[in-house]
Amino acid sequence: MSFRDNLAARADAVGGFLAARIATLPEGPITDAMLYTCTGGKRLRGFLVLESAALYGCQASAMPAAAAIEALHAYSLVHDDLPCMDDDDMRRGQPTIHVKWNEATGVLVGDALQSLAFELVAEGDLPAERRLNLSLTLARAAGGAGMVRGQALDIAAETAAVPLDLAGIGVLQSLKTGALIEWSAIAGARMAGEDTGPLATYARAIGLAFQIADDILDVEGDATATGKAVGKDAEANKATYVSLLGLDGAKAEARRLVSEAEDALAPFGERAEPLRDCARFIVTRDR
Repeated sequence: MSFRDNLAARADAVGGFLAARIATLPEGPITDAMLYTCTGGKRLRGFLVLESAALYGCQASAMPAAAAIEALHAYSLVHDDLPCMDDDDMRRGQPTIHVKWNEATGVLVGDALQSLAFELVAEGDLPAERRLNLSLTLARAAGGAGMVRGQALDIAAETAAVPLDLAGIGVLQSLKTGALIEWSAIAGARMAGEDTGPLATYARAIGLAFQIADDILDVEGDATATGKAVGKDAEANKATYVSLLGLDGAKAEARRLVSEAEDALAPFGERAEPLRDCARFIVTRDR
C-alpha cells in the first residue's frame, strides 16, 4: 500500500470513529457544527498516533487517542479561524464555523471538541495509569505552556515593534504547531509504557518541518488545493521561515529536518517506514 493510500485509510477510520462518537451527543446546532468541522482533512495527527502505536504492538488500543487528537486539533482550528484571532472565512475548502453559523457557535463548538478530546483519551482499554499519562501530556501540549501559548505568541508577534528572529519563530512554532504533532508521534510509546526518547527527536523534527512546509505553501500554494487563503503572511508582513531564510533556504531546512527525523527512527528498522514516509510527505504536500 502506498503512503497516500495508507494515510487515506487511516483518515477514514479515525474520521468514522470520531463522527460516530459525536453523533451520540444530543441533536442540535452544536453537534451539527462539530460533525461539520470534523469532516475532511488529512488527519495526520491521528495517523501518527496509530503508526507510533503500531511500533509497540498496541495499535488495537490506539483509536480513542487518535480520535482525541483530531478532535482537539479541530477545536484549535475553529478558534484560530474566529474574527478575534486569524479571521479566516475558509477552512478545508468550506466556510468556517463562524461564517456558516455564527461566532458564538464557533466558540462553543471549540469548547465541546476540546472536552470530547479528553473524554476520548480517558476511555479505552489501556491501563488506567497510561490513560492518565496520555491525558496529562495532552493537557500540557494543548494548554498555556503548549499550543495556547504558541497562539498567544503568534498574536503578540503581529504587533511587536521588533519582528521575531529565527530562534523566536522556532519557539513559537514548536508550541503552536509542533506541540500536538509531537504528542501524536510519541503517543505510541506512552500507550505501551515505554521510554519516549527514541521517538522524541523524530517528533520535534517533523513538527518544525510541518510549519516550514506551511510557510512555503503560503507563498507557493494554491488556495483551491490548500482549502484556505494563501499569501496572508506576506500581506501581514509576518516573520516566517520563508521571510527570514528565503524560499530556497526554507526548503533546504525542511529537507534537513526530514533527514533528522528519518535518522531518529533507525532503532525501529523497517517497522518505522510508514513514519519515514510521513516525514517526507509533510514537506511535499500541497495542503
